[in-house]
Amino acid sequence: MSEILLIAGVVIGVLMIFRTYVNGARCKSKEKLHGKTVIVTGSNTGIGRVTAVDLARRGARVILACRNQTRGQAAVDIVQRESRSKNVAYMELDLASLKSVRSFTETFLKTERRLDILINNAGVYMQGTTEDGFGLMFGVNHLGHFLLTNLLLDRLKECAPSRIVTVSSYLHNHGNLDFDTLRNHKEFGVGESFWNVFRIYSHSKLCNVLFTHELAKRLQGTHVTCYSLHPGAINSDLARNLNKMCRRLLKGIAALFFKDVEAGAQTTLHCAVQEGIEALSGRYFSNCAVQKVKAMAQDDAVAKKLWEVSETLSGLS
Repeated sequence: MSEILLIAGVVIGVLMIFRTYVNGARCKSKEKLHGKTVIVTGSNTGIGRVTAVDLARRGARVILACRNQTRGQAAVDIVQRESRSKNVAYMELDLASLKSVRSFTETFLKTERRLDILINNAGVYMQGTTEDGFGLMFGVNHLGHFLLTNLLLDRLKECAPSRIVTVSSYLHNHGNLDFDTLRNHKEFGVGESFWNVFRIYSHSKLCNVLFTHELAKRLQGTHVTCYSLHPGAINSDLARNLNKMCRRLLKGIAALFFKDVEAGAQTTLHCAVQEGIEALSGRYFSNCAVQKVKAMAQDDAVAKKLWEVSETLSGLS
């Protein structure tokens, strides 16, 4: 019996160490946000909703910017209950529609006096086409957030010091921006196979990192800072649009090797509230720490070209 208990104790200990490693670092900041306003896109579920709960607990007014009104209003109830704050509101935002992005920002700027933190959290992992004819992953994961951020920049500057946090992914390392493909297909890749979808998603996540890199340059001297990040492999519903076989396969793997949504929100929170990281504007974070990126993710020429192309495609120029 004693040997069995010893073995059981060792197994439990190993599992606890393993889970600690998988879950990674946690945001340690105790910063309060009373009087400040935050927008979190895609916050009706997953790490976005956990992020919203934490920021509401800190005293911020939190705007849940989501596509679906029913789910968004339900999320407001959950965030209010879990944060014990009533200062949480829903506003409709469909990042797959540039018209919706413009409508959201127009309404926000008319009804809200402040914007202190913008969190570009929403993302999709599936093929499709946006209302404006762009590939869904390029349109939602990058272009919609690009337009949203630019339309809100003046308010962020007025409320400086302020921050812009964009959720990317480690998968940006597998991305490659072919502007000829974008011009011909309104997306950085084509195809329906598992590998094609994986690559196209990776391209969109590389856009997030390059967007942040270029944005930081354009924000120098404004006291508005920006950061991109990898939240970790998350056991959330991002893969809800995969076929049934893939979802079943991922379910078992996710239970052991993926972070839960609370752990997955920690680097977002770190970038949003951690004191003393202003000098790291434009950098890429993972596990609540700045990380080095490959040359392609900090290529000045590609980042500038992506910005200029995005300006044209979103109607900003």
